[in-house]
Parts: sequence; C-alpha cells; structure tokens
Amino acid sequence: MSEPVPIDIPAAVDTGVAIAGLITAMGQAMGQVAPTHRQCFIMITNECSSFSLSSPRWYTHSGSCASPFPPTIRSHGVESALFMKTPNTACGSIGVVTYDLLNNDSNQTTEKIALMFSNPYDFNLYSNWYAVGVFDMSKECDENLYNEMYQGTSDSFIRSKADGKVLSYRGSQVTIKATMSDAYQPVMKVELSENK
Repeated sequence: MSEPVPIDIPAAVDTGVAIAGLITAMGQAMGQVAPTHRQCFIMITNECSSFSLSSPRWYTHSGSCASPFPPTIRSHGVESALFMKTPNTACGSIGVVTYDLLNNDSNQTTEKIALMFSNPYDFNLYSNWYAVGVFDMSKECDENLYNEMYQGTSDSFIRSKADGKVLSYRGSQVTIKATMSDAYQPVMKVELSENK
C-alpha cells in the first residue's frame, strides 16, 4: 500500500478558479459568435392618403409581442412593433400581423393587410423568412394564417427568404412593399401605397 500524497489545497483551488474562468470566457465568446437572442422589429410606413390602418391583430407561433403596434396608423404615418423570443427557450420570434384597411372617406374597412415574419432560433437549420399580402375581411389572424403564409401558396400574398430583395404585392386597392434583413435580430420595413 502506498502512502497518501498530500494535496496543495490553495493550488488546487487556484487551478479550479482558472478553469472556471476559462470555461466562462469560452461561453461568452461562443455567445458572441452565435447569439441566442432573437427579436424582429417591424416598421410600417403608410403612404396612403385615402386609407388608414386600424384594429391590429397578431398571432405569435413562437415568442411574444414586447412592444405592440398602435390601434391606428393614419395616412402618412410611420409606426413600429417589436416581437421577441420567449426567454430561456430554444425558439425564435415567429408570427403574423394583420391590420384592417380603413377607407378614410367612408370609414369602412375594405380589406385586411397581413405581414408574416419568421426569425428562427437555429440558423443552422432555418433562415429568416417574410411575407406580405392582402386578404378579405373574413381572414382571421391566427395559426392558420401563419401556416398559410409560411408554407402555403396563394394569390393573396408573396413570400421570400430574407436575402436583400424587395417583396412587392399588389392588391386591388393598395400595394405593399417590404424588406427584411438577414440577421439574428432582423428589421422588417413595410411600405403601403395606393394603387394608381
């Protein structure tokens, strides 16, 4: 039987602290290379003279609305909202937003505009996607609309991967144009204009 070897406790503690510091530094560096915070900032510019946007609704497939759109976006108004991932989850910020298209003269809603955004958690498997469209007033802002705009095909909207292109969808009364940055925390900019 061999004799016990004495352990230098202060040296062992110093080594443990150094290893913990190294692991922490590595984790921070990895977090900077592959950030886990996901959010989507959406800005809408209403360039229409004849139409306002009213009664916003949203459905979040993943995450939540941290800062909502206002009840109305008046003619020539610019407004924004922020959607964020749920903290401490491996999910992104994903959903759909609708606004009713309100005729300023008649005070009647005529159609509904819709915006879909997908800012996934895992960029190794998924990409940022976005879509814009115009629907009739009966279209609900729910999981079905999100699934339709994310996976389906229709004459009511246009969809693209966020790769620098401008999406443009022409409805019967208005045209919606949009861009979306390809980033962990993308910005989606939407312009609404009257058809000539």
